[in-house]
Amino acid sequence: MIRSSEVSNSMDVRPAEDLLDSLLKGDVRSLARAITQAENRSAEGMSLLHRLFPYTGRSRVIGITGSPGAGKSSLVDRLAAHYRRQDKKIGIVAVDPSSPFSGGAILGDRIRMNALATDPGVFIRSMATRGNLGGLAMATADVVSVLDAAARDPILVETVGVGQDEIDIVKLADISVVVLVPGMGDDVQALKAGIMEIGDIFVINKCDRPGVEKMERAIQALLSLDHRADGWIPPIMKTVATEGRGIEELAEAIDNGYKHLQNSSLHRSKKREAAKERLMNLLREGLAQKALDTFYPGESLDRVIDQIVQREMEPHSVVNEILRKVKFAEHRK
Repeated sequence: MIRSSEVSNSMDVRPAEDLLDSLLKGDVRSLARAITQAENRSAEGMSLLHRLFPYTGRSRVIGITGSPGAGKSSLVDRLAAHYRRQDKKIGIVAVDPSSPFSGGAILGDRIRMNALATDPGVFIRSMATRGNLGGLAMATADVVSVLDAAARDPILVETVGVGQDEIDIVKLADISVVVLVPGMGDDVQALKAGIMEIGDIFVINKCDRPGVEKMERAIQALLSLDHRADGWIPPIMKTVATEGRGIEELAEAIDNGYKHLQNSSLHRSKKREAAKERLMNLLREGLAQKALDTFYPGESLDRVIDQIVQREMEPHSVVNEILRKVKFAEHRK
């Protein structure tokens, strides 16, 4: 496993074309540099993303989500090992909670994935949510694009595991795997509506524990209430990830689901919605930064924030004042 944190932070400034060329040739250090630039939202990163976009869209993106403590990291570890036996080069994006002090990923490089420690065919990137809901960091889609261009296939995206906010994963992944575990309290209460709606495959992990049959019946009951337009019936798989039990069957279910969903109109509609959502997020981010740079340059923003804290200014009024001053170019047909 190549950990991006092992690459030196003292990056030499290289033109986007050279970095992209090295990336496409499979250079791991270039991959790490490209991901860092994309995640930091630097000008070089934005230029690189523009240039590598034509090389994306070829890799499968598998989302792994579910409740905290369900064993998602162990499951990702075993799935990656399975794909490596098929001689596939894997990309893993592990979205972790943020440290309230440093803003970095609390779990770092996911030391739980120890089975991949010496494998050069696996590239793992830990990302911090930095307060974003939905279980995904803002730049996760860009990092996935870089891994896609680098011919990492499949790309496994493991989310934070915070409950119903996980629904953002469905906008990024080609197929979503929801991981649950028995014996964690009220099984029906644990199966929140948001989680149930995004699952293409359900995994009952740690199935050597009591309560598996009860949880399976609860999932089946909830699935029976909703018939998907694409005709796909989400299978319920049973695994013990720490022992590798059920992993091959899960990988087969993922492959079958991917083949089925790729040909459905619902999948194409989902991709359109994902593209629209990504565009809107980038637009909001860009416009907000442009407005701040224009109307509150330097330390003036800090002064406004201090005035808001001291109740001398009201935040809605500040935003309305910015919007009043913003002028857009007139659209002419």
